[in-house]
Amino acid sequence: MPKKKKTVYVCQECGYDTPKWMGRCPSCGAWNTLVEETIVPETEKGGLRLGLSDAQKPQPIAEVRIEDMPRFLTGSGELDRVLGGGIIPGSMVLIVGDPGVGKSSLTLRVCADVARGGRRVLYVTGEESTRQVRMRADRLHALADNLLVVSETNLETIETHVANVKPDLLVIDSIQTIFKPDVQSAPGSVSQVRECAVDLLRIAKQNGIAAFVIGHVTKDGTLAGPRVLEHIVDTVLYFEGERNAEYRVLRAVKNRFGSTNELGLFEMRDVGLVDVPDASKLFLSDREQDSGTVIIPTVEGTRPLLVELQALVAPTPYVPPRRTADSVDIKRIQLLLAVLEKRVHLSIGACDVYVKVAGGIRIDEPAADLGICVAMASSFANRLLRPKTIVFGEVGLSGEVRAVSQADLRVNEAKRLGFTHVVLPMKNYRQLQENDSTRGITLYGAETIGDALRLAMPRT
Repeated sequence: MPKKKKTVYVCQECGYDTPKWMGRCPSCGAWNTLVEETIVPETEKGGLRLGLSDAQKPQPIAEVRIEDMPRFLTGSGELDRVLGGGIIPGSMVLIVGDPGVGKSSLTLRVCADVARGGRRVLYVTGEESTRQVRMRADRLHALADNLLVVSETNLETIETHVANVKPDLLVIDSIQTIFKPDVQSAPGSVSQVRECAVDLLRIAKQNGIAAFVIGHVTKDGTLAGPRVLEHIVDTVLYFEGERNAEYRVLRAVKNRFGSTNELGLFEMRDVGLVDVPDASKLFLSDREQDSGTVIIPTVEGTRPLLVELQALVAPTPYVPPRRTADSVDIKRIQLLLAVLEKRVHLSIGACDVYVKVAGGIRIDEPAADLGICVAMASSFANRLLRPKTIVFGEVGLSGEVRAVSQADLRVNEAKRLGFTHVVLPMKNYRQLQENDSTRGITLYGAETIGDALRLAMPRT
């Protein structure tokens, strides 16, 4: 006797399902996102075999062979850095970003570079025709004999193409346009995205094919569709940057084969996205520093970056005063303002405070605390910093300056770019005094935030 079809209402934002319709999703709180979907129960459910071999017997982990899964390069040094050294066969990578940020341009360029290296690539587009892809490939100089392109949205047909072509790299552009005929819902719905992603993962794992899947984002900048999609794939890459901006930032928020702290930088040109190998020069201004401007060294994974932090502190007649932050957590700004008010006795609480990072790169690490405090104090007192100075350190609630990791990387990057003075935590100062690589640059150790302000802004 055939089983009855089940009707549920599924939230298109988070994937929550309920047997009855509601105006607001109880899980994520979004309004009018529940859509009716029909679930067809399967009579038999087979297991998802994710191994690259037929051996299913348990074996000691030390005997598991990994030499048959060597990484291969994408042709982009920045993308290879974010992926952890290249593409692993059988892995599934999700690339997410705003419309027009360059997701399709980057993946098409990678496809051409991989194809020129002798590997077969299948590019599946569900949003464009093959002629449109060819026009973009001409503009990007991304033509290669081993690069095959097809316009298709039916997952069963795509699986047939994969079986015939046997590619080393499969690109799906985008996951929201792909559908399974036996799933009774529209393409892009939660059910379709989830089921298609699981099937694509099976195809990649069973055949040892590396898969790149492009996804859309919502107006809030998060992945459109169920959050479970991020749990299915091996790697999640977020493309950041305004569509009219010149530079793009690629971050890994999940990576089963490498670090999630790495950062890739690209420049948008008429030939597409181009790698930016020397990122520190990118984020530094050529003009003389003004009050409220501080250079801080941040480390993304193994990559040190010098970025320009700007603060503007101005008296205001309005109550309460404004607190605005761009590329820095606003809660951190409020905390550091309280430390300056309490520990250094700066009457900064009645002022508007604006903080931003030049270039648009987001800073999350605690090592930027001291630089933020110095920038706000410099703007408040309208005093310049010592020329050619960088500042870094973590600030505690009692006003102490705590040591940070990888201080030698930060100092050496500053030395390479011509900086001559560094204000840093006292513990890091003592450690670097014994390091010969930091010779030629003057170090100033600070135990409290008051010490750091006096060292960074000496009275003339």
